[in-house]
Amino acid sequence: MLNRIGVKKMSQKQHHKDDENQTENGMVRGLQNRHVQLIAIAGTIGTGLFLGAGRSLSLTGPSIILVYILTGIFMYLMMRAIGEMLYMDPDQHTFINFITKYLGKGWGFFSGWSYWVSLIFLGMAEITAVSTYVQYWFPSWPAWQIQIVFLIILSSVNLIAVKIFGEVEFWFGMIKIVTILALIATGIFMVATNFETPAGHASLTNITQGFQMFPKGWVSFVMTFQMVFFAYQAIEFVGITTSETANPRKVLPKAIKEIPIRIVIFYVGALIALMAIFPWQKLPVNESPFVTVFQMAGIKWAAAFINFVVLTAAASSLNSTLYSTGRHLFQIAKETPNSKVMKALKLDTLSRNGIPSRAIIVSAIVVCVSAFINVLPGVSDAFALITASSSGVYIAIYILTMLAHLKYRKSQEFMADGFLMPAYKILNPLTILFFIFVFVCLFLQKSTVVGAIGATIWIVVFSIYSNWKHSK
Repeated sequence: MLNRIGVKKMSQKQHHKDDENQTENGMVRGLQNRHVQLIAIAGTIGTGLFLGAGRSLSLTGPSIILVYILTGIFMYLMMRAIGEMLYMDPDQHTFINFITKYLGKGWGFFSGWSYWVSLIFLGMAEITAVSTYVQYWFPSWPAWQIQIVFLIILSSVNLIAVKIFGEVEFWFGMIKIVTILALIATGIFMVATNFETPAGHASLTNITQGFQMFPKGWVSFVMTFQMVFFAYQAIEFVGITTSETANPRKVLPKAIKEIPIRIVIFYVGALIALMAIFPWQKLPVNESPFVTVFQMAGIKWAAAFINFVVLTAAASSLNSTLYSTGRHLFQIAKETPNSKVMKALKLDTLSRNGIPSRAIIVSAIVVCVSAFINVLPGVSDAFALITASSSGVYIAIYILTMLAHLKYRKSQEFMADGFLMPAYKILNPLTILFFIFVFVCLFLQKSTVVGAIGATIWIVVFSIYSNWKHSK
């Protein structure tokens, strides 16, 4: 009898432990705190910093630091809004669910599909970049074959277990972080030793001398906001990963609160180091300034090293994209139980490991289409347009998220002792205005104006259809 009671108590404890290690949907909480913290740090560092810093610096010089700080503040405020809602309901593995809950099924349908499509195009752009970086070493390898191989490898990482995904992302992120810290350390050494470069001596006066807020006009300054914004894009990914940690309410606030420190260290620190070593007016626009600096430090293989770093950064982004698209498609399938396609493909089912494997595989197959699109003449130009358009749609989803947060604050579910966004009545509307401002900035540059028009058409047409569909 006593043995039976003991067994019963043990089984209850085990059941309780299983509940703690699973979300409401049955997904396994397989990510550790160190995985999420490093994903959070590395998630704010995009390939744009390694490759595009020279271009953004050429447009407005040292005042680019102000653009990174301002944009970083508003992205942090958005993360506080997402964090507050996720803290209240940590079983939600996608913030899109809050749009459905607080703004209605129409906007939820619009956001769910728009976000999934945007992520798919982001994945297509990333896999295209991966093949370009691999061809740096192996120019004779066909791009489409490289893309398929990488997709198979990273899809497998996502399908085995959440813990494996976390481990791969951990080391991908570590490479980016070490590279930036190495650049900052190189900058400190060069300034301290008055290092002589082809453009003069490394010194902080390279930043302050002849400083102007708008050295190339206010339009160039404003244009940099959309470039910097896209460097931060997908920062919300850390919110998605926390739902699959063992203790989301403990991990989430820490991961989000440290975002400002990361921005200062990695973005502002890297830019100050670059401009102190080399006068910003003389930094190469079409070449990574990281390559220039490391070559001056005597590292002859700097170009190959930075190529490796951006390859891992692109692979990391693709890995995260497959993780996100799989979970978003799984959620869409859950919310549309009457869909014949969803039923036939069984996209609302989980594997034995608690992973939405079918949704990940379907997402990977759709991303794989880019391998063949890029081969077709003419079609690749249209693909570039669609990819640019998806970036504008991202902004619309961020705005809807902020509106959902405002509704949440007035709802009965509001958790007064939760992880609250500070001064939300002022800062939430300000964040929305900032996102609208960034969207307007898309119309100022030739390279983004067509994509902005495409995004506007998608937002207007698909939002009308989505709300009409769910008003019946």
